[in-house]
Amino acid sequence: MVCAFLVLATQIHAQRPANEYRTPSQVLVDIVDAPPTPGVSLSPNNEWMLLLERPSLPPISELAEPELRIAGLRLSPRTNGRSRTSPSNGLTLVRIDDLEERTISGLPADPRIEYVHWSPDGSWISFTNTTDNGIGLWAVNVETARAVELIEPVINTTLAGGPVWVADSRTLVIALVPESRGPAPERPSVPAGPTIQENIDKTAPARTYQDLLQDAYDESLFEYYATAQLATITVDGELQQLGEPGIIADFTPSPNGDYVLVETIHRPFSYLVPYRSFPNRVEVIDLAGNPVHLVADLPLQEEVPVAFGSVPTGPRNVSWRADKPATLSWVEALDGGDAGKPAEQRDRVFQQAAPFTAAPEPLLTLGLRVAGVQWGSDDLALISEMWWRTRQLRTWIVHPGQQGSGPELLFERSYEDRYNDPGYPMMKQNDMGQYVLLTPDRGRSLFLAGSGASAEGDRPFIDRFDLRTKQSERLFRSEAPYYEQPVELLDERGRYALVRRESQQDPPNYFVRDLRNGDLRQLTFFPNPTPQLTGMQKELITYPRSDGVELSGTLYLPPGYDAQRDGPLPMVMWAYPQEFKSADAASQVVGSPYRFTRLSGWSTPLWLALGYGVLDGPTMPIIGEGDAEPNDSYVEQLVASAAAAVDEVVRRGVAERGRVGIGGHSYGAFMTANLLTHSDLFSAGIARSGAYNRSLTP
Repeated sequence: MVCAFLVLATQIHAQRPANEYRTPSQVLVDIVDAPPTPGVSLSPNNEWMLLLERPSLPPISELAEPELRIAGLRLSPRTNGRSRTSPSNGLTLVRIDDLEERTISGLPADPRIEYVHWSPDGSWISFTNTTDNGIGLWAVNVETARAVELIEPVINTTLAGGPVWVADSRTLVIALVPESRGPAPERPSVPAGPTIQENIDKTAPARTYQDLLQDAYDESLFEYYATAQLATITVDGELQQLGEPGIIADFTPSPNGDYVLVETIHRPFSYLVPYRSFPNRVEVIDLAGNPVHLVADLPLQEEVPVAFGSVPTGPRNVSWRADKPATLSWVEALDGGDAGKPAEQRDRVFQQAAPFTAAPEPLLTLGLRVAGVQWGSDDLALISEMWWRTRQLRTWIVHPGQQGSGPELLFERSYEDRYNDPGYPMMKQNDMGQYVLLTPDRGRSLFLAGSGASAEGDRPFIDRFDLRTKQSERLFRSEAPYYEQPVELLDERGRYALVRRESQQDPPNYFVRDLRNGDLRQLTFFPNPTPQLTGMQKELITYPRSDGVELSGTLYLPPGYDAQRDGPLPMVMWAYPQEFKSADAASQVVGSPYRFTRLSGWSTPLWLALGYGVLDGPTMPIIGEGDAEPNDSYVEQLVASAAAAVDEVVRRGVAERGRVGIGGHSYGAFMTANLLTHSDLFSAGIARSGAYNRSLTP
């Protein structure tokens, strides 16, 4: 009998070698292989939509290509770009007025399209195409719907990303592989010397990072692949190089197209931090490549404090004012960048106009850390500040062109409090192709859009907000049984909005909504890409934790399932813990019961196809009120939240104890390991890409 078993086992092994890929059931294959819904990009003049078709999954041959992991990057040495990207494989133009479709001719064969951008006037679309030999640059003439190749595959997207349009809508700034670059360096058979790291007479707590430089050979690889030559190229193919090659981390043309803001990395490199913390020269050059103004030469940033909210010293977030032809803005820390030290003033915002000979002008001094700046005009900009420890968020009105005018507080709240979020300002593209505040009523109002979180779930909205009275007028709110999300306003008066509308049964599609009379006009007609689970049952449920905190999650059950008739199911829960300073905020409902469930290989509801029930996103709040830190009672709160979720699905009769599994990604994997260790609630767990050493987490 033992011999018979061994023979049978040998036969099975011969039929299915252990090193071959295996496929699941056909229903799962069909769902995973279904093509994603196309992406949508609107032209600056709101005349055209560009549909970006995407493949379902990359082939194994692509995943098997060589990959470099250096300086916090994952690179493809074959293409001189990032690895593991998600390119598009088709483009289609649709006119918004009459829905006329134009298939774009001249596209490359088997395209791998990335970095898709409209020119400021909407007459051209640029994109890169990745081939076996590298990354090329293409452009589509919107009027003729024809694509042309502007330059062969010599684009370098290792650090700085793809090409950027200049204001004239005919010129792009690009980063190229240097013509003089030779073959890639080879690892020496014998190291030139030891790798030495020193820490002399000081403590320097540091965060941990992936894929750092390890030795001198890694340094040479980073320098080789990251070095790029800046250039301009026109839609007619005229190429002009700008300056000398360098390790270009970023480049941004000024709104008027006269200058380029360039960030260039230089030695010494580091084995402790990724490339973004390497020494960095920030300067302005003109379109002939001549240096115009040095903003800063920032040192290596190995010793930035680890406290949340800590930042490097010196100018940071250097960028162009979107509403001015050529005015720089940036932020500088006033507290040494250390969020762990008390300070009344934390940050200061500066601006400096071309030709950059006058001293930088202080615009606003803040008691918290700058969270963002939104430009509108010399009369209006919004500057937000936040503080992680208290979850405090403030937004200020400032007048950038009026020296001596004080700021005015617009909003102040806890950013954990989703129910009282007033929304974010809606933007428009100006004549220079830059996004600025959309300000109707001669600059006296804003349009605000938000998720509309409530006890009923998320109900997105659009408001008109009067800057004088600080009162809002509701123009739109998503109504059951649909989830309707504003994308952007199509006119400056705020009558027409582009929205993305879906329901439990209807996949997301784009519509134009008339905000005055509520009329809808459908623009896209994307079908359900995975009809295999049509009729699945979906419910946003709420339930209490033992300490009174209200929890929520989305319960999925298979089509046609009836708990009384069919009995309890095996259940999968997939979660990610979140930290809160307030029990009230932790109790707020997250999500919407009316969203369409798009199935893919990463979707937790995919388990329905195998006969499981699913509780997706059960909230796992870890609360540290007052001076308490959330991790002081991490395990206790985590187990209590998980127990409440299990109790609820058992109470409903859709699951039974002993047949519930738990899973999560990253911090969710850490959660999974702790729940399997510290409770008997779950029979199995999936811990995906976890970070388990949390000993330095406050």
